[in-house]
Amino acid sequence: MTIEELLAKVAKGEGEITGAINELRNGRTTPEPNTIQYAAQYDPKLHDINDPLKRPDKLVVVDKDSDEYGEVKNINPNVEETTEQGFRIEKVARIALGMQKLITKRAVAFTFGNPVAYNANPTDEKEKALLNAIKRVFYDVKEGTLNRRVARSLYSTTEVAELWYPVETDTHELYGFKKNIKFKVAIFSPMFGDRLYPYFDEARDLVAFSRQFTRKDRDLVTRTYFETYTKDNHYLWTCKGLETATSGNNWEMVDGYPKKLTIGKIPVIYASQPQVEWEDVQSLIDRLEKLLSNFADTNDYHASPKIFVKGSIKGFCRKGEAGGIIEGEDGAEATYLSWQNAPESVKLEIDTLLRMIYTITQTPDISFDTVKGIGAVSGVALKLLFMDAHLKVQDKNEVFADYLQRRINVLKAFFAEANLDWKQAADHLIIEPKITPYIIEDELSKINILQAANGQRQIASRRATVQRLGWADDTDEELKEIEADEAKESSYQQGEPTF
Repeated sequence: MTIEELLAKVAKGEGEITGAINELRNGRTTPEPNTIQYAAQYDPKLHDINDPLKRPDKLVVVDKDSDEYGEVKNINPNVEETTEQGFRIEKVARIALGMQKLITKRAVAFTFGNPVAYNANPTDEKEKALLNAIKRVFYDVKEGTLNRRVARSLYSTTEVAELWYPVETDTHELYGFKKNIKFKVAIFSPMFGDRLYPYFDEARDLVAFSRQFTRKDRDLVTRTYFETYTKDNHYLWTCKGLETATSGNNWEMVDGYPKKLTIGKIPVIYASQPQVEWEDVQSLIDRLEKLLSNFADTNDYHASPKIFVKGSIKGFCRKGEAGGIIEGEDGAEATYLSWQNAPESVKLEIDTLLRMIYTITQTPDISFDTVKGIGAVSGVALKLLFMDAHLKVQDKNEVFADYLQRRINVLKAFFAEANLDWKQAADHLIIEPKITPYIIEDELSKINILQAANGQRQIASRRATVQRLGWADDTDEELKEIEADEAKESSYQQGEPTF
């Protein structure tokens, strides 16, 4: 029995809802992401270094009558509050780094820092109109922002999905024809509390997509919902309580469902990857945070200079006294205590850990301290500098090429349904998305290369260069001003000769 047949029986009341939902949950080809763990790693406030159970504070003996005066002991993390007398709590240093967040931000920026290009060759007016309508939809939903949100969810939780749906509006012609609907998009992500269940058949084709989520409705009752999309129908079930209470037989179909879907496709685009971006360096980040925190504790104790005295001291200089003298008896010596090699070894390990974190995750270190000494570099040097990040984008293109192509196909199906005159155009028009990794362009180098290829002749008109510069709001008016200035410079007035 196929999943469509099973859902059809459930919709007729002939099958068990719980069994159908369990079958939809089991259709994944990969395990569900550990959302709680990934969220804790992504947020520096939730790192292990900030956990008092894993890094307890210290107890310092302050009772001068105690034989252990001045000693430092660990707090028992299993006791909420110590009842020891003669002790004070010494807070340990806790330095949490947002490296996971930085790795994700850089990956998102290099993947979608440039707008996605959609290459197409429409052959007639209908195909051109369809292409313009799709671009208008992308403009309305702010496609650049949408792509970055999708990438951020994918990189930090390993999966993401988006749902395209029509909403009724006043009649308009934004898409090139009169219609009273607009196309919207919603993102489904574990970041937002969604649990995603793609259902694949034996050929690894997506035949159903489900989402489970919990919300408090207007009657102030918390309910868990489970919705499923197939190419023909949209199902929605609900039960009272949180998801922990959904294992019983208390599911029921929401009134008005299932709803028919007429585009012949699942209106959901789904993407996943095997692991989060920082998976391979999580242990290195933990070590770096521990190392920095321990080093900070050491600095708290030993950063201020300490004097080792041999013999007896008669008197000290006053605080802040310039040229102060320490007076001692005959044979007394006073020397500063200083580290020999400890700071250098710590610095070496910190630098090594940072370098390995950046290298393994293919994340360029473009901090201010790193780039301030680079100076002016050519376009080739920039490409070499960011080559590793660009190679990473090429790897991600394996996921996003299919993802963006399916987005295009879903929108073409919607427009073929909304405007029957475009049905043939939607079948024939080929739109290919292309991702260009972000890089700072060396325009002067590019112009020199193009001029050399063109025999050192002009490669752009004056109008094109003024428009490209973007300083003038009205290009035509700016060109007139330039021509007027040139005319003044080339003109002259001949007056009477002077002797």
